[in-house]
Amino acid sequence: MPADDQILIVDDHQDTLYALESALSPLGYRLGRATSGDEALKQVLRGRVGLLLLDVRLPGADGLDVVRYLRRLEQTQHIPVVLLTGFGADHDLISAAFALGVADLLPKPVDPWALRTKIRYLYDAHQHRLALEAELRALRELVAKGGADGCGDAIRELVEDGPARVQPHRHPALTPPDAGVPPPRQVTRAAPARERT
Repeated sequence: MPADDQILIVDDHQDTLYALESALSPLGYRLGRATSGDEALKQVLRGRVGLLLLDVRLPGADGLDVVRYLRRLEQTQHIPVVLLTGFGADHDLISAAFALGVADLLPKPVDPWALRTKIRYLYDAHQHRLALEAELRALRELVAKGGADGCGDAIRELVEDGPARVQPHRHPALTPPDAGVPPPRQVTRAAPARERT
């Protein structure tokens, strides 16, 4: 994802938009704003949105409606979405949000430090994923043009299995306990063998 992709903040209250912009501005990312679900959809479909910070209750299409629509389109289905709610923990809302693939659901008011930490991680992880996908497309083109003759089966296997291997990493601290995502694997190295003297 290019560095100029914006974080789109969507809320129908101007004071909340201002507070969220103030909390996120130290990150240095471009910030955009929308005041309705319909306006948010238009901006996302125009492109250049790298993350969506979205209020659940909006005029017109609400936050969950926006996410449902985004998840149906190939070009927007992997954009990270963080939902905000001022109505407390509602089990149905939580279930619906995570079933749609929302990255997180935060209560308002939001702790600025926690918000910056989550947004930085999600934005950067999405940027990394898109970079990997671009490299995979370039490898596929190379293989299709016959440029991988000297690389053997390893590159062909990577190219064929690529989408299955390019998965977003979910940090355990940012993943709800019931999300069914296994924790990251620990990589251990064998101790070096001692030389005999």
